[in-house]
Amino acid sequence: MYSKILFFIAFVFLFQISTIQAQKINGISFVASRDKVTNEHVKPVVQVGANYAAVMPFGFIRALDNPTIVYNTERQWYGERREGAKDYIKLLQSNGIKVMLKPQLWIWRGEYTGYLKMETEENWKALETSYEAFILDYAKLAQETRTSIFSIGTELEQFVANRPEFWKSLIKKIKAVYKGKLTYASNWDEYKRVPFWDQMDYVGVDAYFPLSEMQTPSVESVIDGWRWWKGELSAFSKVHNKKILFTEWGYRSVDFTAKEPWTSDHSVTTVNLEAQSNTTKATFDALWDEDWFAGGFIWKWFIHHSRSGGSDNNRFTPQNKPAEAIIKSYYDKN
Repeated sequence: MYSKILFFIAFVFLFQISTIQAQKINGISFVASRDKVTNEHVKPVVQVGANYAAVMPFGFIRALDNPTIVYNTERQWYGERREGAKDYIKLLQSNGIKVMLKPQLWIWRGEYTGYLKMETEENWKALETSYEAFILDYAKLAQETRTSIFSIGTELEQFVANRPEFWKSLIKKIKAVYKGKLTYASNWDEYKRVPFWDQMDYVGVDAYFPLSEMQTPSVESVIDGWRWWKGELSAFSKVHNKKILFTEWGYRSVDFTAKEPWTSDHSVTTVNLEAQSNTTKATFDALWDEDWFAGGFIWKWFIHHSRSGGSDNNRFTPQNKPAEAIIKSYYDKN
């Protein structure tokens, strides 16, 4: 009898451990706002079943060859500043939502950050000094707030490729002040060239992989479109012994949404809610049971839920669209 009780206790313990290990990061990207956040803003995050949120303060740069990062100024929106990020983190955590702090850069007129590249050694040094101050400030905030994951950068391909020694040194400095999990948010076509995955806890990927050329992609076509990329991601995870984390993923509610999912062209006026729903469902079906996959953060989620998204909105947010119910159904299961 005694041995049976011990066996049962051991079984329950092992089951609980395996459940914890298998739990996915079911995240949303909590967009910085001009406003402070209240429990009413966080309630929809809880209701959709998310267990993580990405908080994203910003630094600003005037041009692709400008080395100066301006951040934490009164001209920025509240949620883009350190003070706002801290409040967002604390309120999310108080509602049982873990946080990935993901400081990002915005280059004038929305230029792609992957092209940020200096023309002189002097400017490279200036950029390094500026970026180090920016990212260490937020690494300290991540430690202060016991943030679960910290992203050391987002889509900075040329910066990483041209200054590998700087990043090696920067990571050591980050680890000296922050003791949680680290990742870097690489673009979908960049992740294989990042040289410091061995120093990260997750391989971070902004997962805008092309999956289907159909105007309204079927679930089956998108699942089939994932087969090639799944093979590559699985193999990469195995080589580096790191799980893949989608630091961003999601689809616009437009025609051909899975053809070039990174496209954010404002000139597109069509709305295709079925395309967004099918592509979202297919991504869950294709990936969420994979052992090498850690989960991810839906792009993107605005704090004013009641007036975000909707049936006439063709942007990325799933809020108040059929895709939101799909996300909830999968997040509730995982």
